[in-house]
Amino acid sequence: MPLPDFIRPKKIDEFIGQEKTIGKDSYLLRAIRSDSVPSMILWGPPGTGKTTIANIIASETQSAFIKLSAVSSGKKQLMEIIAEAQKSKSAGKKTILFIDEIHRWNKAQQDALLPYVENGTLTLIGATTENPSFEVNSALLSRTRVFVLERLQEKDLESIIERALEIINSENKKPKAKISKEALKLLALSANGDARMALNTLEACLEQNRNITPELIQKALQKAHLLYDKMGEEHYNIISALHKSMRGGDADAALYWLARMVEGGEDPKYIARRLVRFASEDIGLANNTALILANAVFDACHKLGYPECNVHLAQCVIYLAKSKKDITAYAAYQKAKKDAIEFTNLPVPLHLRNAPTKLMKELDYGKGYKYTPMEDSSEQTYLPEKLKGRRYL
Repeated sequence: MPLPDFIRPKKIDEFIGQEKTIGKDSYLLRAIRSDSVPSMILWGPPGTGKTTIANIIASETQSAFIKLSAVSSGKKQLMEIIAEAQKSKSAGKKTILFIDEIHRWNKAQQDALLPYVENGTLTLIGATTENPSFEVNSALLSRTRVFVLERLQEKDLESIIERALEIINSENKKPKAKISKEALKLLALSANGDARMALNTLEACLEQNRNITPELIQKALQKAHLLYDKMGEEHYNIISALHKSMRGGDADAALYWLARMVEGGEDPKYIARRLVRFASEDIGLANNTALILANAVFDACHKLGYPECNVHLAQCVIYLAKSKKDITAYAAYQKAKKDAIEFTNLPVPLHLRNAPTKLMKELDYGKGYKYTPMEDSSEQTYLPEKLKGRRYL
């Protein structure tokens, strides 16, 4: 059994970190203690405790607990679970359904789940690394409570590592595993807030030597994936570098930053969304084909995923970097936005209003409007009176 699973806490008192979410006096802790857990979405980076919290809820409440992976399960399996949950409900027993990586379920699958969460047949616990605002249907999201898990602090990771060594030493007759203070701090720092990464690195070290030193950790980390914090500063630094490299016309640099994101495990749809934005914000009217290509690449990323869609992203990044730039649309909108906020709800001129009823016609709605395809409308105005003559372009 992998070390993260072997030492996974089974009781709430064994859980380390996430004080805001499940610490003393938190809503979630009280809900678990009183066996009144609501449907929820656990949103946070990898290795922050989403699955562990779900397992703790399973062991500390009286509900039947069923676990699904959104990657390998489908609607048919869901309906079988719902049928069993309905029987349990009739017998007075609650059912909790834990769906790992719920963002990977499509709209139809999420819609099939909705009525049973709504009527209390199931209590849903969904885990996701992606923003649920984008990846979970709004109707389903409105019926759940979102708990945001943050990257673990270094002190929490140190405690998790020390607990793992205690369990290993209590279960194993081999020479005691030891770690120096320097190695402990290095491992906690290098894990980048991810307990799973810390424990996997620890396990790799233990396969080499029971006495863990900073040198041993460095050696193990050389085999680890590229540092890329999808939810932290490095995430925003790299997407900013990609954006600015394309804006500056440096296709080589843009490709490098793209590769950092792709090889670091960034969601391809996130990158594609940024490219769609760039196509209008930075290229705009200079090359309208850029937006068409960016949308096509977003569609390809959605259909194919990794590794196939990496070449589509590369094609789009090169094209956008080499394309002429024009920020007319972006700058014009910022000016219009300023007026919209400053002057709030200016009335629509009467001649621009539709008049579908007799009363509206009597109130002069639409009166004097000139239909451009059939009459001279060169003197007709379209802005509110207070903004007459305003220019944004």
